[in-house]
Amino acid sequence: MPSLLSNPLARRLLRPAFSLVEQRMDRVTTAFQQDLDALHHEVADLRRQSYGLGLLLDHAGRDAHRMPTPTQVDRLVGEVRSVTGAPGERVRGDITVAYRHLVALEALGVGGIGGSVSDVCGRLTAVPILAPANGAVLDVLEVGTLHGLFAAALRRMLRREGVESRLTIVDPLDGTPTREDVVRCNLALGGGRPGDEPDARLVRGALADPAVRERVADRRYGVVIVNGDHRPEAVRELAGPDAVVVLDGDTAGPGLAALGSVADSGYFRAAA
Repeated sequence: MPSLLSNPLARRLLRPAFSLVEQRMDRVTTAFQQDLDALHHEVADLRRQSYGLGLLLDHAGRDAHRMPTPTQVDRLVGEVRSVTGAPGERVRGDITVAYRHLVALEALGVGGIGGSVSDVCGRLTAVPILAPANGAVLDVLEVGTLHGLFAAALRRMLRREGVESRLTIVDPLDGTPTREDVVRCNLALGGGRPGDEPDARLVRGALADPAVRERVADRRYGVVIVNGDHRPEAVRELAGPDAVVVLDGDTAGPGLAALGSVADSGYFRAAA
């Protein structure tokens, strides 16, 4: 049977239909091309934004990147709630503020804060919630400070809760990588405590040194944060009643009740 389209009469009769189809195809093609061009522009914009965010938040110059995923934040909220008992809405809000402090202080300071974004934000969120509220100035002991930026961020987070702190840092401060001048400059980013009394002291050495322990034992600390190896008996002796103790890992000596873990850190409560 000869093709219908080979018939001149049929072609004349169907020409209006063909023209209509072609017009509609042109409109569809034009709209598709416009959408494709818009998508190309959006992808180019996203690439530029991603590059800029990468410069600010990627792992260069620090232990880990600072770009959490929604899943990581949700998990962190659950872990902090489990350790502190605080409502989820408050915990999520505090984690958001802690993350902003982390990014801001690393951008302004010298060096970085050790640890993953989950571990750092977990500490900055959980410690102020767990810190004993006795109305007095809170003594904080940090053993191993790297560049001092975590202590500066913690001071800011405590102040959000209306808690003024007095900081003691124990560290070799031998320049590998911690230098005293850098630590002091970075601590200034956390803001000082009102009054003339110095609110931060740096003690050179290791907690394993009896002379160092004797020097810092003039206070009973409401918060003790130990980065790296620790001496359980020294930690317990220095922790005041009801103090919160944060350690790398989930093992502690006697006299410290386990509260749970957040990211890579274990949280404990000293006996009242």
